[in-house]
Amino acid sequence: MGSLEEAAFLDLLRIADMLSRGGVIGVLKAEDLSTTQYNVLRMEKRGLISQSRESRGRRIVMARFTTEGVKLVDRLHEPVQNIHRKQLGHWGKDQLRALAELLAAARARLAFIYLLQRISCTHI
Repeated sequence: MGSLEEAAFLDLLRIADMLSRGGVIGVLKAEDLSTTQYNVLRMEKRGLISQSRESRGRRIVMARFTTEGVKLVDRLHEPVQNIHRKQLGHWGKDQLRALAELLAAARARLAFIYLLQRISCTHI
């Protein structure tokens, strides 16, 4: 049997998959979007965002919603919120807040670890 950490990790993967398949993908698919596009907003080709590089640093890219992008976000907002309420609404606000805080802490720790790995790899 694996560790408690491994069990938690696998449960997170399973839950993420179940939540994605549980309705959000259908709503996004109707708008010809993937979950990656919805989260990362890589929609420039569709004219939903515009991007420009900052003059003070070429690595900084500013993305702005176009009028069509704002319309799409407005159309998706309520259907996506309804799905989230159906999937997670049975938990109370306190439980949802606690879950969000735990996940934010895990995400921050992982981001820190990945940053340290990148720094150590570039200085070898």
